[in-house]
Amino acid sequence: MKTIEDLEDEVVLLDEAGTPIGRAPKSAAHGPDTALHLAFSCHVLNPLGEVLVTRRALTKQTWPGVWTNSFCGHPKPAETLMAAVRRRADFELGIDLDHIELALPLFRYRATDENGMVENELCPVYLATTTDEPDPNPREVASHIWVTPDRLRRAVDAAPWTFSPWLVLQARELELFHD
Repeated sequence: MKTIEDLEDEVVLLDEAGTPIGRAPKSAAHGPDTALHLAFSCHVLNPLGEVLVTRRALTKQTWPGVWTNSFCGHPKPAETLMAAVRRRADFELGIDLDHIELALPLFRYRATDENGMVENELCPVYLATTTDEPDPNPREVASHIWVTPDRLRRAVDAAPWTFSPWLVLQARELELFHD
């Protein structure tokens, strides 16, 4: 079921070099033949150094019910990535971010879920901090937990199929998850 947000939101389409070439409705940009588009991921840490991991709502179009990074999203055309990160932190988790750092500027992945839905994204990855306790939007997040980066890394290593493919790939690249 499409929501008003899905119908109004657009994603930025990219060529293979990562240059914007147009826009498309978000609902049309995810399917079995998904065009490359701009997105972002964010890992949020609390003052104890724990990272927030979320379980995607069961109603999500792609990877429903899968554990993933704190949140992700798509910048709207003409919106900066930093503004989009702050917007989605508030929308998905009801939190304000204190500090945001670009950790993986050129992260890119393509993955297909069990329903044949494809994600094909240039997806810069951010690390952020907050002192807020999440109040998740149930349309986006089924549950959440704060864990140490080491515990998350061990869980991803032991059972990668329980996590989103982008989290598995990011955990391998981010220094946050290395000893």
